[in-house]
Amino acid sequence: MANIFTDDDDALLSELGIEVEKKKKIARTPREERIISGFEDIRNFISEHNRLPQHAEDGDIFERLYAVRLQRLRELPEATDLLKDLDDTGLLTGLDISPIAEDINDDELLAALGIEVVPSSITELKHVRPNIERKAAEDVAIRKRCEDFEKFQPFFEKVQRELDSGERETRPFELKAEIQKGRFFIVEGQKAYVAEMGEETLTDQGRTDARLRVIFDNGTESNMLMRSLQRALNKDEMGRRITESAAGPLFADAPEEGDSSTGTIYVLRSKSDHPMVADNRELVHKIGVTTLGVDKRIAGAQLQPTFLMAQVEVVATYELYNINQTRLENLIHRIFGGAQLDIEIADRFGRPVIPREWFLVPLFVIDEAVQKIKDGTITNFRYDLEQARLVPC
Repeated sequence: MANIFTDDDDALLSELGIEVEKKKKIARTPREERIISGFEDIRNFISEHNRLPQHAEDGDIFERLYAVRLQRLRELPEATDLLKDLDDTGLLTGLDISPIAEDINDDELLAALGIEVVPSSITELKHVRPNIERKAAEDVAIRKRCEDFEKFQPFFEKVQRELDSGERETRPFELKAEIQKGRFFIVEGQKAYVAEMGEETLTDQGRTDARLRVIFDNGTESNMLMRSLQRALNKDEMGRRITESAAGPLFADAPEEGDSSTGTIYVLRSKSDHPMVADNRELVHKIGVTTLGVDKRIAGAQLQPTFLMAQVEVVATYELYNINQTRLENLIHRIFGGAQLDIEIADRFGRPVIPREWFLVPLFVIDEAVQKIKDGTITNFRYDLEQARLVPC
């Protein structure tokens, strides 16, 4: 029992014939303190997870460190005596952990994982150092609030719009070479943007690495190593690379050698006598994509609610070559989504139908949008309803 009494209290208790146990403070060397601290970390892990740490190739980095440390402590003669009062479950004797290569230590393990360890200038236990976890956390998991997130938020919003429209796609992450400045990823359910990339260096194992500034769509950032981001993406079953937006023209007015025609964008005006259409006939347009001839597509328009149960006039067409028609149609409809015509039409059986491809947009704006799609700049613009024109995002 530790002495919690003052000298006056001790004197009084002595007068009453009560002996006070005085606990001697044991002086520990820095080396011994580190051994004890490292062992307590292992005990805390076992208490939390109800199992010994494992040195699995795809395991958590801290668990692998604890597994290495436990084996090294078992091999350290002085650890048995030093930790005997703490080792009430026999961790240092009799229990097995998963096999570890004979020649691996903490520093080598961290280096293999792409984490550099700065040697300490003070005397310390070579294979047991609590500051390794702090270094690993800095390289792997530490995030902080991004103070200038307002600069990056429009990037994330634009990427989401491009994902919705099909201009960008996600695919499984495969190679470290995919990690470059300006690219987007999905890791642990969050979009991540590589805003900065430092000079590439070589690790002791001859592998390339670089310090990154990674911005996340929740307003945080991390100065992680490239190999740390690589590991996080590989470890995450849902880790994805977000592709770049389509580069160059999406389609052309004339085919190049080897191209084949794949469809047509068509713009129609309705001859319907519906009051909303009649009052805005020069502005109400249907924008669609077809792989058939346009004449075939609009045949029998007066019988189809998608054509407002009326004849239509073709006012513009754009022939496509080697293009994903669905993605292109989604892109056009996203651009003009805010101007979609809110109209309900009864089909020939009297059932209400709401057509989805009619927009209250001037023809010249549609033509301008098509040209910007062709030159790849459309993602920098949006349609402004009040001004009835395309404006920069």
